[in-house]
Amino acid sequence: MDGLRWLLLFFGILVIAGVYFYSRREKAKAADTPDVDRVEPTLQGEDSDDFDHETSIESPGFSAGEDLADETPESAAADATEQVAQKIVTLRIVAREKKAFQGDELILSLRGIGLRHGKFGIFHRYDGNDESRTIFSAASLVEPGSFDLANIKEQQIPGISLFLILPGPVDSVEAFDLMMAAARALAQTLDGELLDESGSTLSIQRERYLREEIIQFQHSNMVA
Repeated sequence: MDGLRWLLLFFGILVIAGVYFYSRREKAKAADTPDVDRVEPTLQGEDSDDFDHETSIESPGFSAGEDLADETPESAAADATEQVAQKIVTLRIVAREKKAFQGDELILSLRGIGLRHGKFGIFHRYDGNDESRTIFSAASLVEPGSFDLANIKEQQIPGISLFLILPGPVDSVEAFDLMMAAARALAQTLDGELLDESGSTLSIQRERYLREEIIQFQHSNMVA
């Protein structure tokens, strides 16, 4: 009887010990298993983020430290608002009876009143010798508007357009007067018709109206 008691006690101790060691082993395994629901930033992920950030800053067109947020729709709209308003005044000189001007004669007439061939292949009246200060310009009514000087003798040109963009390098009214004087001189030299921007004969009343528009435009820009 005593021997059986000791045997049962021995087996009980073994069971308790087995349960204890089994539970310790399961806890150890659980600790070694990563939590699939938990997202940890890895070293590789951190390096990739840093690389992408640095690449975007150093890419062509940007420099380190440049504030890319400066270019927003609001700032672009503000820049557009700050731009000076412009006005274009146009006159036309056409050959009579729907004929055409001889190319070389037209070029000589343009040069005779001080216009020079320049940017875009058209003629310009400059303020002095500075070609960046254009008062008004003259373009052919034949598209694209440029003059082919290499073959000008063979060309028949039905008319030209004189135009000025305001504000310009000189006073707006003065620029208009200079263009009007040039237009009258060309019309007389070429025996052409002087027309307004719509193709109607330029009357004295229309010329006065254009002048008043320019004065009002100039005044509104000064007030702004």
